Amino acid sequence: MAKTIKELSEEARSWLLKAREITVKAEEDGDRNFTEEEAAQLREYMGKATQLKAEIEKLKGNDELRRTLAELGDDIALNAKTDENGHRQTASGFHLPDKGKSLGAQFTESPEFKGLLAQAPSGGFAKNQRVQSEMFGVKSLVTGGSDTSGGAFVQNDWRGLQVGLDVFQRPLRLRDVVTPGNTTSDTVEYVRVTSVTNNAAPVPEATSSAAPTAPGGAGALVNNAGGGYKPESGVALAKITTAVKTIAHWMPATKRALSDAAQVRTLIDAFLLYGLEEELEDQMIQGDGTGENFEGLGNVSGVQAQAWDTDLLTTLRKAKTKVRTVGRSMANAYLLNPLDLEALDLLQDNEARFYFGGPTGAGTASPLWNLPVIETEAVPAGTAYVGDFRKAVLWDREQATIQVTDSHLDFFVRNLVAILAEMRAAFGVLQPSAFVEVDLTA
Repeated sequence: MAKTIKELSEEARSWLLKAREITVKAEEDGDRNFTEEEAAQLREYMGKATQLKAEIEKLKGNDELRRTLAELGDDIALNAKTDENGHRQTASGFHLPDKGKSLGAQFTESPEFKGLLAQAPSGGFAKNQRVQSEMFGVKSLVTGGSDTSGGAFVQNDWRGLQVGLDVFQRPLRLRDVVTPGNTTSDTVEYVRVTSVTNNAAPVPEATSSAAPTAPGGAGALVNNAGGGYKPESGVALAKITTAVKTIAHWMPATKRALSDAAQVRTLIDAFLLYGLEEELEDQMIQGDGTGENFEGLGNVSGVQAQAWDTDLLTTLRKAKTKVRTVGRSMANAYLLNPLDLEALDLLQDNEARFYFGGPTGAGTASPLWNLPVIETEAVPAGTAYVGDFRKAVLWDREQATIQVTDSHLDFFVRNLVAILAEMRAAFGVLQPSAFVEVDLTA
């Protein structure tokens, strides 16, 4: 004998209760993982409950449809009766059109039409005579401006978030010019070139085989004249150890917000990932090397300095020269704060002509002294950097990731989740003399 919906529901409920007992036991034991036996039982119980649910849905069928119609229409179509005029009528007095009759047939067979027809002269209806069936009576005017009339169907033209998060974000380009690297350790050791001494020179042929003379001042040997001794050069190196640092931040959200508005999750992810990159750029320039901070370019010993000289253009050009002559490197970019870049764009000659084309020109988006300009707020106003940024390395230990959990505090019982963005990286300057810090304050 087939089971009823009630019997199936009770059976499904019993399987779910058994599954619940297993989960409660695991929670009471310190929120441990399920054993293999418990996991197998859970799968069995949930499978049986799911199967019973499917049978219940199948049995509902027309019964559920009839019940829904009854709730919506006061037993429309189930308890309809026919009145003395032949209309099907519900308990609430609603008139239901007969299925087999067209609208025209229903109108001509209505009592109102027949009554008027009986009063009409044999020649037909008079000019002002009219018939109005109860079925087609006008109860109220349908208007488009009212929310209680046709206006209720008017949908707002919803466009969502048009500008995205770009308006809250600055362009990040420092990664484009530094050397990218990878590491699989928590600590990176590298060699830093602190100085180079080049004493190469022409050397005459030896004319004496005598050893160096007796020690001179401070115990140093004095080379024998005519001994053909070659000059000594050298490179000063230092082993630098830098720890991989973690950059992270998070924000809370409700599960409902993430489920009902898929765009919310996308926006949160994009915002969190961008935040990591912004802080990374700040650290590569301004990190002071203490605690969990990077050793940024602005705090590396051995970076050259260029003082203010005459004007902005002169000062920046002299700094580029130092990269070439002292650092023995080829500069590949300038880093400037937006305010200093603005000052460059507004520079004029003695006839009030803009050096960089003025309002209709390209500005310093074009090369400055044949070098690209990176506009970044990571560099303080009044300071600029120029150098060979290929001699600075960013080692990725763990690229940026997004994780979501409800295990934070009491988030589980509040239907909240924490969305965490995290990355791990290390930064190092291989040759400090290949960079110049420029003072742009007059």
